[in-house]
Formats: sequence, C-alpha cells, structure tokens
Amino acid sequence: MLLRIDPESETPLFAQIADSVRADAAAGRLRPGERLPAAREIASALGVNVHTVLHAYQDLRDAGLVELRRGRGAVVTSQAGVLEELRNDIQHLAARARAAGIPPDALAALVKEIARDR
Repeated sequence: MLLRIDPESETPLFAQIADSVRADAAAGRLRPGERLPAAREIASALGVNVHTVLHAYQDLRDAGLVELRRGRGAVVTSQAGVLEELRNDIQHLAARARAAGIPPDALAALVKEIARDR
C-alpha cells in the first residue's frame, strides 16, 4: 500500500490519507480481511502526527471500509470488494459516455445528481 499526500493541498491530511486507502480498495490493492499498517508506522513514513492517521482510520471506519479492532489495528471490511465492483461499473459507464460523446463533467454531474436522489 502506497499512501500519497500533498502538504500543499487544501484538502486536510487525514482526508488525503483516507482517500488514498479508498483508492487502493477500489483498485483491488486492498482485500477484505487485510490489515492496514499501524497508525504510528504510517505517521512516521509520511511525517505527520499519529492523530492525523488515527483520524483517517476513524473516517474509514465511519464509512464502513475498515473495522478498528483493539490489538489488531485497522482491518479492511468486505466494503472493499464493493468499491472494486463499483469502480469496474464506473469504468464501463465512462467508456459508454465517451463513445456517446458525453463530456466527463456532464457524466460526473449526472452521477452526483442520481446519488443525491436516493
């Protein structure tokens, strides 16, 4: 797992860490049952405060992507498989939109609108 952050970004560091984990899950690089590295390990590698990483892990827990287990750390849930399936569905949808000449911004707006309607 390779986490990337941009200290110059306006996006908070914890959100960047959580987004990076989500992207790895959606790409199939994280599997259900897999343990994430310890928060201290990630904090040290990225040069951030351990509480920043813990905040990211809590965000991922709240989204259902990881379970936080005492003594075992953060463990990826079956939600990772769902994200990977959705990513594949979105790739097919994007290909159809490209073939139909629909610009990415229009497709993104449509997806956001539909997601809000639920």
